[in-house]
Amino acid sequence: MSRLAIPALALTLSATLTGCGSVDAWSDDSRPDTGAAAQGMTENPSPGSGTAQAKPLPAGGQHGESPTAAPAPLPGVGPRTLAQIPRKTRQVVLVTGRGKNSSDSEVTVYRRTEAGWQPGATWPAHNAYKGWTDDHRLGDRRSPIGVFTLTDAGGLLPDPGTELPYDQSPGFTINGTGVLGEPLAGSFDYVVAINYNREPGLSPLDWTRPLGAEKGGGIWLHVDHEGPTQGCVSLKKPHMRDLLLTLDPEEHPVVVMGDAASLRR
Repeated sequence: MSRLAIPALALTLSATLTGCGSVDAWSDDSRPDTGAAAQGMTENPSPGSGTAQAKPLPAGGQHGESPTAAPAPLPGVGPRTLAQIPRKTRQVVLVTGRGKNSSDSEVTVYRRTEAGWQPGATWPAHNAYKGWTDDHRLGDRRSPIGVFTLTDAGGLLPDPGTELPYDQSPGFTINGTGVLGEPLAGSFDYVVAINYNREPGLSPLDWTRPLGAEKGGGIWLHVDHEGPTQGCVSLKKPHMRDLLLTLDPEEHPVVVMGDAASLRR
């Protein structure tokens, strides 16, 4: 599906990599999941203490039934980050940076089931040239750390069959060179907008910045150009196409992104 084209003056992307997008305020129906699971406990008075102490149930439970395996966690994601994932979310694109100041990262797609988070495809990726930040600013060449919804896609090429709203437009044309001198042509053949400082439900080309221009924007998942980005996350072209075919708006997908140490918080 495609959207109405945005006026040509607003579609000039020769400089969009300076941002390569709103930090979500979760609504009541998307309250975060803390990931905490209660474990079976039984009281066991400590001799002479007069108080009851918690004691784990033996294997097999209270009545000897077979133990139930705990739901699979989201690997490498700590309680603070996990708490930002809406309860209704069933798809997570986990972007794990190699280091706080590294531009190399890895992307794994997870789906939440009754058995917990189940991994799908894993792909190599690039993030911003200077790594990651908790306080992204325009032109800082760092990718924002956090949990952001994924609602809108687009690209220079036709819709490959994604379930996300898709805006095909010549406005996704990009030229010039990247940080390492690599050509940028084709980088926006396929994109998924990351809802950092942008208005969800609009084309990725829309330049609305709810937090103000100084907080940057235009943070996308897009086609890799064999080098670091200005703030986005990039995947090889076949992997971007696969991602577009995987994302399902009915699963309320989000991207969880940051360096490994920050994500463990």
